Amino acid sequence: MPGKTVRISLRSGISIAAGALVFLGCLYAQKPFRQYPGVEYYRFVTPPDAQEKTEFQFARLMFPPGWNDGYRGRFDGDWRLGMSLWTQDYPRADRHFSEAVRRLTRIHTRSAEQPVNLDEDEEFDQPWLYAVQVGEWGLTPKQGKELREYLLRGGFFVADDFHGYTERQVFVDSMKLVFPDRPIVEIPNDDPIFHTVYDLNDRFQVPGQAHLWQGCKYCGSGGRGAHWMGIYDDKGRVMIAISYNSDLGDAWEWADDPQYPEKTASLAIRIGINYIIYSMTH
Repeated sequence: MPGKTVRISLRSGISIAAGALVFLGCLYAQKPFRQYPGVEYYRFVTPPDAQEKTEFQFARLMFPPGWNDGYRGRFDGDWRLGMSLWTQDYPRADRHFSEAVRRLTRIHTRSAEQPVNLDEDEEFDQPWLYAVQVGEWGLTPKQGKELREYLLRGGFFVADDFHGYTERQVFVDSMKLVFPDRPIVEIPNDDPIFHTVYDLNDRFQVPGQAHLWQGCKYCGSGGRGAHWMGIYDDKGRVMIAISYNSDLGDAWEWADDPQYPEKTASLAIRIGINYIIYSMTH
C-alpha cells in the first residue's frame, strides 16, 4: 500500500520538524548565564561554555529564606543577589553533577549552572528545576503560583536536602501554595522514574558531608531514614521529586573528595541522571 506508506512518512516528517522547532525555540529562549557569590564559595572561575545554548543546563532555583533559615544572622542581605540559603553547595554541586551528565549521557549539557528566579518568569525555559534546603525556604504565594504553572505545563522540580520534623512541616506547608489539593506520597519502587536509565530499587539515605559519621541530620527528631516522595499530576507523571532526609546536592558537591563515600556519591548521581531523563521524556 504505497499511498499509506507515503502518508505515514509525511506525518512523521511533520512531527519531527515541529519537535525540532520547539526544541530550537527553547534553546534561543534561554537566558544569559549569570553567577552569584554563595554561602560556601564566594569566588569561582567562569566555565568557558557558560553562555552556550544547550539541551540541558543545571537550573538552580533562587528563593527567599524562611523563618527558620539556618543562615539568619550571617547572611541577611537581598536573596536575589546571592549569599543566601539557595546558594548552599553552589556552584560546586551544580558543576560536578553537570560534568557527570556530560560523561554518562548523550545530552548536550553545558558545564555551568543557571540560577532561576520565579519572580522573573525564568523557569519556563528549563526542563527541570532544583532547589536545596527546602525545609528552610520562604516560598511566597506568587512564587507558588508560578511554580504550579510551570509544573502543569510539563516542568519537573527536584526538592532536596530537608530533614527532621520541623523542616518537613515547613516544606509541606509551602507545597500548599503550589498544589493545595495534591498529596505528597512515597514514590513506589516500580515507578518509571527509578528505572529510566538505572534501576534504583536499592536506595539508601544520602547524608550531607557534615553528617557522615551520624548517618543523618536531626537523627533524634525525624531525620533518620530516607524518603523518596513525590507529587503527581492527573496522568500519573511525577512533577515534584522530593528527597526527604537526604542531601543529593552535598553528594554531588563532594563527589571528587576521596573522604566522601563513593557508594553514596554514585547513588546520588544515578538518581539525578534518572530524574533528568525522566523530566525530558515524560
